[in-house]
Amino acid sequence: QVHLVESGGGLVQSGGSLTLSCAASGRTVVNYATGWFRQAPGKEREFVAAISWSGEIMHYADSVKGRFTISRDNAKNTVALQMNNLKPEDTAVYHCAADPVISTRYRQWEYWGQGTPVTVSS
Repeated sequence: QVHLVESGGGLVQSGGSLTLSCAASGRTVVNYATGWFRQAPGKEREFVAAISWSGEIMHYADSVKGRFTISRDNAKNTVALQMNNLKPEDTAVYHCAADPVISTRYRQWEYWGQGTPVTVSS
């Protein structure tokens, strides 16, 4: 079993920055890919970014390319999502997920955190 806990969400003005963190515990996640997904009210959960267990492969949604950066520290079992130049449309609950296989499809991820809310005011 893998337990994931997100932190770092909050309220920020448009153009501002936030860094989200995903901490993993339980079964070792060193060989697991980690992804970030978000869900806005009334909308389906959507892919944001993902990183392979080695950190060599990264994927980003087109909507966040150039603004968000995903990184991981396997020694600390953490994955970070640095979010710059935030926009009101980035407002959502952000969830991290872990799975042996990296994917942009949320249904393929096995383990999920409870999420951390991000609100971007205009």
